Amino acid sequence: MTDDRLRSALRLLVVTDRRLASPRSLTAVVGAALSGGARAVQLRNKGDSARELLAAGADLRALTRAAGALLFVNDRLDVALALEADGVHLGPDDLPVAAARAVAPPPFLIGRSADDAEVARQAVVDGADYIGCGTVYSTSTKPDAGEVIGLAGLGRVARAVPVPVLAIGGITIERAGEVARTAAFGIAVVGAVMSAPDPARAVRGFLAPFATRGGV
Repeated sequence: MTDDRLRSALRLLVVTDRRLASPRSLTAVVGAALSGGARAVQLRNKGDSARELLAAGADLRALTRAAGALLFVNDRLDVALALEADGVHLGPDDLPVAAARAVAPPPFLIGRSADDAEVARQAVVDGADYIGCGTVYSTSTKPDAGEVIGLAGLGRVARAVPVPVLAIGGITIERAGEVARTAAFGIAVVGAVMSAPDPARAVRGFLAPFATRGGV
């Protein structure tokens, strides 16, 4: 995969939550988000078994392939590889980035959560392709997300590494403009897309502040 394609895709990472998508199906919401211009999706259905993740992921894999979009799986490298997903997103309690990089076939992508500049730097040294950084704003979709670091904390992490840094945590369409004025490359969104009455419109709203930034 070219660096340009990765960077283009990661302006917005749509993170799934089937409960927030309900009563609509996850595929319906993700399909609408892709039609609105999203080019990266992360499968993160907390509480699902590996079997349930595989079933949901198979549908999302078909949708993302058809749209030319990337599919990541949260936490589970085994599920990501079984689905032939484009990558995995790892948190601090998951498999270390270096261990995942050692077994994942190229050009498999690895994201890592980090709200500290030194942790982010080490993740990149170990092979991370992007960093998910937060919690930027208070959020209700991830109770264990940790302390709020704000835009200043986000900026410190974004300036510390050469890979895309995505802001996550409490991102709304209104706040996307604030994030776009920092050094962060893009945003990751859960509830504001999953529960949106019109996911395609929401996606367009999130992408708009980044449209004039080019490769910055």
